[in-house]
Amino acid sequence: MPTDTELLSFDDERLEELFRKSPAGEIPRGPMEGTAIFPGVGPAGARLLAGLVHSIGWRGKVFSPDGYLSNRLAPLDILSIVAMVEPGPSRLDDQECIVIDYSNTSKVFGGVRDEIRQVGPHLYLGLIWLSGRKIGWFTLREPGNGSG
Repeated sequence: MPTDTELLSFDDERLEELFRKSPAGEIPRGPMEGTAIFPGVGPAGARLLAGLVHSIGWRGKVFSPDGYLSNRLAPLDILSIVAMVEPGPSRLDDQECIVIDYSNTSKVFGGVRDEIRQVGPHLYLGLIWLSGRKIGWFTLREPGNGSG
């Protein structure tokens, strides 16, 4: 099972293969550490970009037990951009995943849909859709369950 750090070096094809073969897993609870993945820029570039995004932009998500989440943004860890969370079919392969849907909770991000599957203990791989098109990847990891 790969770590979130190892996933940074995966290309789009390997990420998609891992996502397809992974189970949905349980919906996470509480805060999750996020890492943006940039396939195609090489391992060093991917680490640099992921670190930059984490330090000034997106830091992860906080899942509430009532079926919603908030994104953790900026160095101050501001909670914003709410989404609904529930199991559902993936747009990638029609198999079960955990769907993070912004369409009813955000005017700005209403066209965004994230899908996650559990790829290891305490680790989820996420797929980002914008207006029905696959645009990116990310990981979510429970805090204290280290990467690498």
